[in-house]
Amino acid sequence: MRTTDTLSSADRWEHIQARLGINRMLHRVKPGLYTLGEPDPDSPVFVTSNYKLSFDALRSSLKGMSAWILVLDTHGINVWCAAGKGTFGTNELVKRIALTNLRQVVRTRVLILPQLGATGVAAHEVKKQTGFKVEYGPVRASDLPEYMKTRKATAEMRRVRFTLLDRMTLVPVEMLGYALPTLIAGAVLYFLGGWFSALALVAAVLAGAVLHPILLPWIPVKDFSVRGFILGLLVMIPFLVASLTGSQGALWLRLLKLVPIVLGYPTVTAFIALNFTGSSTFTSVLGVKKEIYRYIPLMAWFLGISVVLTIGFAVAKALGG
Repeated sequence: MRTTDTLSSADRWEHIQARLGINRMLHRVKPGLYTLGEPDPDSPVFVTSNYKLSFDALRSSLKGMSAWILVLDTHGINVWCAAGKGTFGTNELVKRIALTNLRQVVRTRVLILPQLGATGVAAHEVKKQTGFKVEYGPVRASDLPEYMKTRKATAEMRRVRFTLLDRMTLVPVEMLGYALPTLIAGAVLYFLGGWFSALALVAAVLAGAVLHPILLPWIPVKDFSVRGFILGLLVMIPFLVASLTGSQGALWLRLLKLVPIVLGYPTVTAFIALNFTGSSTFTSVLGVKKEIYRYIPLMAWFLGISVVLTIGFAVAKALGG
């Protein structure tokens, strides 16, 4: 199979769709061996996933270069996530080398893999089973032209970055992913508590899906759930003030009405923030599992209490209480 180092308008449109989460699992290329330029048996062999954006990032970075690109079947998942899941892994790499008859196609016995795929590949096993040496290139495909001059990665090439632009790139897909649930829940809350409740929910979702990614490095707390809860509380301050100044009746009842604002809506923000662990370079698999076991039960209690109180207030209001 042949490919080029130039991205077409169709490629860029597909990238936009992928960033928006449209047809999310269909942005993939066929696994196998691709030729870039006019490679010969001694040309370098690069390995990537069959996620379209990963494949395109690699080929478009190799401007003017002749090379082989070995695409693994990661089920349309990017290199980093697929390595964690095991699909960008030793077995798939060994299998793909055999299926493409790579040993007969090239004389070189070196495979250049992305650094972020290292967690899924046991280099010694690949060498033992196929005779190919695994060489880890830089984190970013854009550094490959410089890397290929010396075949040595600088400290900067090895450094994993998660810049504001990187985080902002994830916001559209986060927003679209929560749009429908927010619309449904917002409609329910409108009938239960009016615009006040619906707007509080929208604020909580925006805090988790937009503010949390933007402010991620500057929130001085380790756990994503706690980060989200803190953000949710801050966003709820105007609603707390409005509720306190607008409520009437006994003090205990006015305070009871604050519970959903203090517990429920920040919990929504915390849950969204927790889910962002899968998009962040700040976390580990073990750390995420610990956080899930630690905070999900607490979130369930907070949200349950808030839902019961919100329904109770709505029923009391309907009965004239």
